[in-house]
Amino acid sequence: MLEEIKNTVSYIQTKISCIPEVGIILGTGLGGLVKEINIKHVITYGEIPNFPVSTVEGHSGKLIFGELGGKNVVAMQGRFHFYEGYSMKQVTFPVRVMKLLGVQTLIVSNASGGVNADFEIGDLMIINDHINFFPEHPLNGKNIVELGPRFPDMSQAYDKTLIANAKKVAAANNIKVQEGIYLGLSGPTFETPAEYRMIKILGADAVGMSTVPEIIVARHMGLPCFAISIITDLGVDGKIVEVTHEEVQEVAAQAEKKMTLIIKEMMKEL
Repeated sequence: MLEEIKNTVSYIQTKISCIPEVGIILGTGLGGLVKEINIKHVITYGEIPNFPVSTVEGHSGKLIFGELGGKNVVAMQGRFHFYEGYSMKQVTFPVRVMKLLGVQTLIVSNASGGVNADFEIGDLMIINDHINFFPEHPLNGKNIVELGPRFPDMSQAYDKTLIANAKKVAAANNIKVQEGIYLGLSGPTFETPAEYRMIKILGADAVGMSTVPEIIVARHMGLPCFAISIITDLGVDGKIVEVTHEEVQEVAAQAEKKMTLIIKEMMKEL
């Protein structure tokens, strides 16, 4: 796998003129952050050797290089999911590539279902921890020592300084933010009422189908991580209604401006 990562990095380096400092992964319906980037290079996933191709509506499938908040960034406009049929190594392959391109911090966004009774649809939740319920682990198999240790520490999966910076930005701009634990499931079904209750009992505040694998791989490589969810539906007793992917995208798009502002302003503190 290391050889594939290096080959992909070598290809991308022939297409770009700057070294990205920050990697950004944009979740369902959250590709609009790209409008804030001073774009210098765009590479579609289909052009990139060894890269998977996103198959989900709301994920356009482009690698965007440019400047945001005074920092050189690379943004994934569209991510990969385990439920698309990819292995966890394929899902997390772009994070490996980002690190070898020079990225020093990873920022991840997603759309998720809230199980905390205090949450409302459209809330932003800063992730401070996660619970991994995916059936396959991204670090399964032989460890590649050049990338990270066999048993990476996960006591601080989400960087406390980055979380503090995000909360400071939110407060300064009168943006309401929640904070909590994200539980990752494989999908692609939305959860049943019984599953929502289980997720709440397990101690999570929100649930989704991404983020956890990417954070694990980033931490394996020593990258500080920040992640934020937009609560697009509720898994709270009495508030559970039928939900569609289109509705999730719509809510995400409405809340996106607030998330974009937080991420853009955070860049200045890095």
